[in-house]
Amino acid sequence: MGQNSEIIDRFIEAWTARDIDRIMNFFSDDAIYVNIPIDPPNEGKDQIRKAIDGFVSMSSGIEFVVHHQAEGGCGRVMNERTDRFKMGDRWVELPVMGVFELRDGKISAWRDYFDMGMFTQQMPAAG
Repeated sequence: MGQNSEIIDRFIEAWTARDIDRIMNFFSDDAIYVNIPIDPPNEGKDQIRKAIDGFVSMSSGIEFVVHHQAEGGCGRVMNERTDRFKMGDRWVELPVMGVFELRDGKISAWRDYFDMGMFTQQMPAAG
């Protein structure tokens, strides 16, 4: 496993801990985070923090289960994973393909590809 893959593994551990400050320390100041079915892209740490805070605050538990991970040239790491969010008494699970670009040990771009319909179908009904 390469150095960038190890960084992404630690990044995923920070998500499991739901530690927003720790998560944010993995990003470069000019990073871009894109959830492909959601517009607009999150540009810069302030927008990224707001997006991540939304995921952390809507759930009481988070797990990213990585099934496959590959590290390529030019600082890229790709992983196929299942993102799990505990909402109420149940887990919402979402298959995701993630692409990370790293520069100087920091995530400079992160793109997640997933089916938004699959996510919303699993959301607990508002009561």
